[in-house]
Parts: sequence; structure tokens; C-alpha cells
Amino acid sequence: MGDGTKTLRIGLAGLGTVGVSVIKSLVQNKNGPFFMDCQGVGVVAVSARNRARDRGVDLSPYRWYDDPAAMAAADDIDCVVELIGGAEGAAFDTVRTALAQGKHVVTANKALLATHGLELAETAEQRGVALAFEAAVAGGIPVIKTLREALVGNRVTKVAGILNGTCNFILTTMESYHFNGGERRARSAAAGDNSRPEGDNFAFTESLAEAQRLGYAEADPTSDIEGFDSAYKLAILSSLAFGTVIDFDGVHTEGISRVSLFDLKMADELGFRIKLLGVAELSDEGLEQRVQPTMVLKNGALGGVSGVTNALKITADMIGELTLVGPGAGGAATASAVLSDIADVAKGRVVRPFGIAGRSLKRAPRRKSSVHTGGFYIRVRVFDRPGVAAQVTRRMAEQGISLESILQKRDETAARIDPAGRSGAPVPVVLITYATTEDAVRTALERMQNDELLTEQPLLVRIERT
Repeated sequence: MGDGTKTLRIGLAGLGTVGVSVIKSLVQNKNGPFFMDCQGVGVVAVSARNRARDRGVDLSPYRWYDDPAAMAAADDIDCVVELIGGAEGAAFDTVRTALAQGKHVVTANKALLATHGLELAETAEQRGVALAFEAAVAGGIPVIKTLREALVGNRVTKVAGILNGTCNFILTTMESYHFNGGERRARSAAAGDNSRPEGDNFAFTESLAEAQRLGYAEADPTSDIEGFDSAYKLAILSSLAFGTVIDFDGVHTEGISRVSLFDLKMADELGFRIKLLGVAELSDEGLEQRVQPTMVLKNGALGGVSGVTNALKITADMIGELTLVGPGAGGAATASAVLSDIADVAKGRVVRPFGIAGRSLKRAPRRKSSVHTGGFYIRVRVFDRPGVAAQVTRRMAEQGISLESILQKRDETAARIDPAGRSGAPVPVVLITYATTEDAVRTALERMQNDELLTEQPLLVRIERT
């Protein structure tokens, strides 16, 4: 615990939305409860790529470094707050320099931790300093401390949740488009915009553009929408939950870019919503980690989570199931978690980054997500011809897959033109399976492809009924 006489001198690297929020909060609350029972806290130096940019905060009191690693090496820095981002380059050099010189580090960098977490944790332990990263996962939700400290007496068996606010915002906005499409089109027409295309691609593109406009998505949204951001976070959570070495390469990763408005509509009709879930589960067969679009019950703990909100369900032997819900994107939510870590450092709280010594983390064998047993939503597009549906169900039956339902959405206009009731054009067919494995489903789909039944790549979505 600090004695109130020495100031914790901070060097802050990265002056984006989160970094500016941290500085503003430290200035505005310098006499508030944040500083009670701990030594003083003060930013003495900052680093960012562009000195000329107006960030809406006075940076003149702070010494400026073009090289954040040089700032980390400065003698008058006690704690480096790294908000640069990225697994390599300036972020890695800055954090590694700070820890090697015996300085505390607070970071929100999930990519860095998922890639170099063990190495950095062992350096922090050797030097007796903090490597704090509450802000790296789930924004303002205190999930790191919950797993590392609050649940230390539990045996955690599963963590599952919505870990990316950007994807959740996009899917929620697409749903809104489905239910309020007429109102949106009316607003567009009133504004004189009659040129935008309709349909599935429009819904996704428009929702992504809105996320970018609001600052929830980057100009290059690949990491978010293709699932990599969630995979980084899941790898970190797995290590904390199960005491295992971080295994980012072992995370099966799929994104939401192929989820269409049609799929969201079908999910709604079936009583589900589609969310991008990260799931990690440890069993006798090994560690299974997967990030992929998943159907969850609309009235379940995750189904009602909308917008940029994150949610995580933790299953453990003593507490049963614990659900944490809160803001997962935005500068204020992430800055809140950064400030929490700064307060811990100022109070002299230094804990092992992953709860146990880095050398004690075990290497768990990987369990392939494709052998997981459960229900699936499968959307295929086939030619609207007699006998095609029978061929599809036959291929599924050959793999021992039982179908709960099969739904064919025909183009009614084309069907009325054809006296036989078949247009011959590609139409979507939705298959809902009973419990089976992904391996079995993919084998059946491959054989349908060889039969030239499918006109495009199918979409496979897991169904979680709990």
C-alpha cells in the first residue's frame, strides 16, 4: 500500500480515445476517491505518432516522446500505460523495455498478451512488478480479476460469451434493419437517398458503416468481423480460467461476414438470435477453444445482450454459472478498466499476471472443435428442382445426422411462372439438426458439393440451447 508521500509517475503510450479518456479522468478526479488510501498518481510523459493532432485535452504539462520505448526507459517513469495496440513493433518493444527495467505495466493490448503473454508475465514476476491487463478483455467488465482472484477457489470448466462489442453492434443493427426496414427506407427516401441497394449485403454493409461512424469499428474492421479480436481475448481467458499456457493458434476462428439478414430472420423465427461467441472448455480430452457465429436462445442470458455490450458466462464447480454483462467497446469503458489497474499499482498491489507462476502454467492438449456434439443451423443454396431436397437429406442421413426440420424458401414469383411450381433458380434451404458433430456435417456438405447440388458456400452455425 502506498504511504501517500510518493507519486506514481506514469508514462502513457498511445493517445487515442482510451488514452485521452485516461488522462482526462486522472486530471478531473485527482482529489476524488480514486486516490484514497494510495500514493499519488501523475502522468509525466506521453507518446504518440502525431504531435499536431488536436485531442481535446491539454498535453503541454507532459514531456513528449516520439519513441515510446525510450519513454519506457526514462528514469522518472514508474509505470508505463501501453495503449498502442498490436502484437509486435512499438507496443512489444515498449512493454518489454519497461518490464526489463523493473517498471510496472498497465496495458489494454489483447493481441500482445495472446502472442507474448507468457514471456512478459515471467519477466514481470522476475522483476517483482505488475503486468496488469483488465482492459484487454471485455472493456469495462472486471472479468480478469473475477477469474484470477474472485473465483480462485473454484474449478472452472467453461467460459463462453460475447467478447466483441463491434460484432454484437453490427448483428443487433442488422436485426433492427430486418424489423424496421420500412422505416429506414422511408427515412432514406425523405433524405433524397434512393440509390442504396436493398437486401442482405446492404444490411451488413450499412451496419458496419454505422459502427465505423460511431467509433466502434476501425477503418479496417477485419480483426473484429473475422473473429480475431475475440480469439485473442478467448486465449487470454482460457489461460486464466484453466491455468494453461496461452494458445492463440489453437483457437478455431470464424467471423460474421457471411451471416446474412436471411439467417437472422430465420433465427428469429426459430426462437434464437445469432451472436459471435467465444467458447473455451476444458475436459479430459483437452482444451477446446472456438470463436464462431452461434445461435443462442432469445430469452437466454446471452440472447438479450444487444449493441456494444459484452457478456460472459463462467461455469464452475462451486458457483454453478456466473454471468457478467457490461460495456465492451468505447473509450470510457476501456479507460475505466485501465484506471482500475493504475489504482492497484498505486496501492502497491502486485499479483501474478495469470494467477499462478508462469512456469506453472500447463500445456493442455488441443481438442478439435469439429468433434463437439450439438445441434447446427445449416444454410445451403440449391437449385429449385424436383428431388433436390431428397438428395440433400440423403447425404445428411448417410452421416448419421438426424434433422429436426428442413425449410425451403422458394422465390414465389418465379414459382408461379413455372407450371410445375419449380423455378430451377437457386433457393436457400435451411437444415436444423439434432445433436451431431461438425465433422459429420462438413462431410455431408462436401458430398453435396461433389453432387453439384450447392450453388454457393454453405453457412454452418452452432446452436446453443442453454
